[in-house]
This record gives sequence, C-alpha cells and structure tokens, in this order.
Amino acid sequence: MPAEGLIVAPSDFDAEQTMNRLEAEVRARGMTVFARIDHSAGARSVVRPLRPAAVLIFGNPRDSALLVQADQQIGIDLPLRVLVYVDSDGNAWIAYYSPSWLAQRHGLPARLTSYVSALTTMLEAVAAKVARLPSR
Repeated sequence: MPAEGLIVAPSDFDAEQTMNRLEAEVRARGMTVFARIDHSAGARSVVRPLRPAAVLIFGNPRDSALLVQADQQIGIDLPLRVLVYVDSDGNAWIAYYSPSWLAQRHGLPARLTSYVSALTTMLEAVAAKVARLPSR
C-alpha cells in the first residue's frame, strides 16, 4: 500500500526508458531538471544489490518560489520529484507525491488552490506519458 499522497503507477517501458521519457517530457514542458539521482548506482558503489531505482528532481523555480513564499516548509518537498523503480517481478513503476496532497499537507492558503490544481494536472499529464495512471 502506497504512503498517503503517493501516486504509484506501472510503466509500459523498462526503467531506463521510463526515466528517459520522463526527463524528455519534463524538458519539453520547459521545466528545469535539477538532478537525476541513481540509487542503484549508489548501492553498487558500496557493493549492495539494488534493483533499478532513480529519482528525477525537476521544476520551475518561478512556480516553486510562489509556493515557498506561502509556506517555507513546503521547500522540503520541492522541487518536484518522481521515482522510477523496478519491483521484484521486474516491472517498472513511477511514484510521486501529488502536488494537491503536498499543498494540503503543508496547509497552503486557499488562494493557491487553482495554481496547485494546475500543477497537479501538469504532473499527471507528464506521468501519463510514461505510465498507466489509475482513472479518477
């Protein structure tokens, strides 16, 4: 069972293709990729086995600043990030926290609701390019 607020969906591609497609889609939407963290490579460096798992950290500094101005503590959850990983059956998945859930978690003011909804819709659209998101 996923953690509260976590969206998890299977990918139709392997982990590397999923991550590459995710990064390409993020860049195509004009967002900045800040980092691509390969947990598997880190584990290999200390001789620990780990199935493929990597995080893409991305966003738009202008957009993040708006939310952080409302509540600096949301900065712990920004920029946005998506995890791509492989389960024990060899299937690739994506996982990310819904921006709407993050806004609720941090108690962002109602005046940002439409903005957060648009951010949530954008992230869902990005994720849908590489995964089968559950229908609402």
